[in-house]
Amino acid sequence: MHKTATDVIGAQQTIKPSCYDGGTREEDESQEEAEVARPLVSETEGSHTELTEPSVCVGLADTGDPTAELGHPERQTWSRQMDFIMSCVGFAVGLGNVWRFPYLCYKNGGGVFLIPYILMVFFGGIPVFFLEIALGQFMKQGGVATWNIAPLFKGLGLASMVIVFFCNTYYIMVLVWGLYFLVHSFTSPLPWATCGHEWNTVNCTTNFSRVCFNQSLSPSPLNVSSLNHSAICLEPAGLRSSVMEFWERKVLRLSGGLDEVGNISGYLVLCLLATWVIVYFCIWKGIKSAGKIVYFTAVFPYLVLVVLFVNGITLPGALNGIIYYLKPNWSKLSEAQVWIDAATQIFFSYAIGLGALTALGSYNRFNNNCYQDAFILALINSGTSFFAGFVVFSVLGFMAAEQGVDISNVAESGPGLAFIAYPKAVSLMPLAPLWAVLFFLMLLVLGLDSQFVGVEGFITGVMDMLPPKTFIGSVRREVVVAICCFTCFTIDLSMVTEGGMYVFQLFDYYSASGITMLWQAFWECVVVAWVYGADRFMDDVACMIGYRPLPYMKWCWSYITPVVCMGVFLFHVVNYKRLVYNAVYVYPWWGEVLGWFLALSSMLCIPVTVLYKLLHCKGSLMERWQHLTTPIWGRHHLEFLPPENEARLLPKAEENKNTLLYESVI
Repeated sequence: MHKTATDVIGAQQTIKPSCYDGGTREEDESQEEAEVARPLVSETEGSHTELTEPSVCVGLADTGDPTAELGHPERQTWSRQMDFIMSCVGFAVGLGNVWRFPYLCYKNGGGVFLIPYILMVFFGGIPVFFLEIALGQFMKQGGVATWNIAPLFKGLGLASMVIVFFCNTYYIMVLVWGLYFLVHSFTSPLPWATCGHEWNTVNCTTNFSRVCFNQSLSPSPLNVSSLNHSAICLEPAGLRSSVMEFWERKVLRLSGGLDEVGNISGYLVLCLLATWVIVYFCIWKGIKSAGKIVYFTAVFPYLVLVVLFVNGITLPGALNGIIYYLKPNWSKLSEAQVWIDAATQIFFSYAIGLGALTALGSYNRFNNNCYQDAFILALINSGTSFFAGFVVFSVLGFMAAEQGVDISNVAESGPGLAFIAYPKAVSLMPLAPLWAVLFFLMLLVLGLDSQFVGVEGFITGVMDMLPPKTFIGSVRREVVVAICCFTCFTIDLSMVTEGGMYVFQLFDYYSASGITMLWQAFWECVVVAWVYGADRFMDDVACMIGYRPLPYMKWCWSYITPVVCMGVFLFHVVNYKRLVYNAVYVYPWWGEVLGWFLALSSMLCIPVTVLYKLLHCKGSLMERWQHLTTPIWGRHHLEFLPPENEARLLPKAEENKNTLLYESVI
């Protein structure tokens, strides 16, 4: 008896693949989640003959209409395609664009840094960015289930979920600190602009001038007042600025080290709770609600950046800051560190390897032009980074002029820019509370959309893993989101203690570091290009968008991007340095062990899963490889198989009404 693909879909039965051993077929021990089975190898009498499997979209590419609406009938899709664009902008464009790129640009040769940066965008950022979006759109799954395209490497999905879980856990602390600063910005004068408060010491000063030394020349590690690890900046005559004391003694209540946990800050707990509640209600109903919220969270930061830029360029010294930002230093091009920084920044700012992009892409219409979207999003992302440099350095130029110091003495990156340098600059401006409110509101909103889209990506992966028609699979999405948010909130309590900053930096340095993201991106390219097939995936993309992307995409996936990823990965490993906070506190050995546990918990998912699947499948090694690298197609793939491609039911050795074994005849 023969049935068409549509008939098989109509049966709505759970279909399992099988490993084969010799002349018999045995049920695979690893249960796949509610997907249509992969095409099996055809059998001839007395032997197994491998069927060369083309792209699942070949039939449609040749005979179908690429503009037809092809969707997953049971999966949500974006109400408008702009919802997807804005969600990707909200997720990929984050705090790193504002507080990391401008500093890297000035440190690595000013305008010269744009040369390696743009090259890395085209040969590293865009190819992997497009790969993840297209993969999610094609498979209509997020997280682990995305890698049904090559089931042996489902560890890639698991690794991305581990990384994004860690990111969701610690990244929100930046929003907590931003909310705390925002609440304290509605006073005049600003609390960090003056001394005499309960948290201030007798060494407090409102004279923000500092003397900075290179670390190798610094005579003493005392009185460090910058989170920038490239220099040690000392307050004059041993005094400490009021901004630094507000940050360390009021906000962080910083202890002496990782082993000094201290008490929990009640105010930070309230800010943490409020932030997680906001995140929960942004995504609890899925993309239908989140897709609307991102319009505000993605657009508002740009409006504030423009306002801050207009205000910044009117300040004395602003032009010097912008010139300092762009002044080219051509000798920097010969330094390997410049190219490494450019590549690492790309993978950070494009949020590659976190799995959220595949989750967002999985909600696209099947025929959405994700190729065009990838270039648009890359332009927005990198353009934002470049423009943010003008905003930041116009203000830093003003601050340097006010203090009478060189701009290099006030230029910082990371939290040091957001919570030390910029608050100092704001306190020197007219109408200081207004600019403080705008800046920290922008910081909060800019990080908020990255946070809730990251959580959405994790939730999508979890929901796609839950087995259907079971008690676990019937759990409402709202409950799953609540459990996820509560779990992260519980872990975050360790970061609102007096030793919380040390815990935060441990997560930031190891769990979602350049090493883990580069490792993830390397294997994504290798699996798609060499296991599934670069040409085959190009055909799949052509099936979705109606034409084949430029060949350069295939070359990048196959050669250029993996080489770049592995090269930068090895550079980071070889040049690994122990984690140090504030250029003074060196983490204990057990802290480093904990950090490497966080890093390896995602990196080892890939090889461990490969070994597990190979060992638990039947047959020879070659048969196991062929079976476990054969894609598991979803129902939406069968919808557009051409009429001549039928699926026939296989005779069942065991009566099981809930299981259908079928073979796709292509």
